[in-house]
Amino acid sequence: MEDTSLIALQPGQLLARGVSRHLRSHGYVSIEEFVPARGLRVDVMALGPKGELWVIECKSSRADFQSDNKWQGYLEWCDRYFWAVDTEFPTDLLPEGTGLIFADAYDAEIIRMAPEDKLAPARRKKMIQKFATDAARRLQRFRDPKLSPMPNEEDGL
Repeated sequence: MEDTSLIALQPGQLLARGVSRHLRSHGYVSIEEFVPARGLRVDVMALGPKGELWVIECKSSRADFQSDNKWQGYLEWCDRYFWAVDTEFPTDLLPEGTGLIFADAYDAEIIRMAPEDKLAPARRKKMIQKFATDAARRLQRFRDPKLSPMPNEEDGL
């Protein structure tokens, strides 16, 4: 039986789906296309059971990776930073000092744990509140698609 939920997803979104599934098995919840600050949009933001915040950028090709010039700006918004790629991706391109996840549309595996650089408590509180607010807004829009956006709504979805 064909998985019709995959038909409209782009390659990076398929990776994000597998990453999110895998992280859930470790007690993490995640939001795709999360906006930590104006001008930034991470592929996956994950919140761990102890309040850990991870950013995972999904790269489906060499060109996709080489066109990403914002990734270093994401480091200040998380405790750990990972790249998620498929097993065919040339991993020698990925910067040292970052985590590595192999993923597909169905699952993922952490190959290299990212080094930890803990967020300051005030930033962590702000990010967790934003994570919760964005998740609640998305759920509300899912339940009520005709709902108009709130003022200053930044998640763009």
